[in-house]
Amino acid sequence: MEITIYETFLPHNDPDASLAFYRDVLGFEVRNDVGYNGMRWITVGPPNQPGTSIVLYPPGADPGTTDDERRTIAEMMAKGTFAIINLASTDLDGTFERLRAGGAEIVQEPTEQPYGRRDCAVRDPAGNMIRINELR
Repeated sequence: MEITIYETFLPHNDPDASLAFYRDVLGFEVRNDVGYNGMRWITVGPPNQPGTSIVLYPPGADPGTTDDERRTIAEMMAKGTFAIINLASTDLDGTFERLRAGGAEIVQEPTEQPYGRRDCAVRDPAGNMIRINELR
């Protein structure tokens, strides 16, 4: 059996800001941009990985989500504790500078971690934590 990672989902609360961040700052390509009932799902991914995507979605869009759950999601997104993704780059310093220049919220500059990695951390416009590991 062969299983691959195809899509992962990250919430957004401003589709245009998220699109600009992932497309213009991270350099991802837009694979899909779908609107429905005033909501928007945007699929992006690295140009060199056509089989792997991130779906930027409106949180709480599931009709089974309660108002209390929507409030909790919004609170967690605002604190940056709702969603996390780890990315990797062969040029961590250059990637970090591009993120800084693009206005990303800096959480941690490139750092040698005690667990053997060098990485940095930023938040996207929705507050999602993005850690970027250096590929060595």
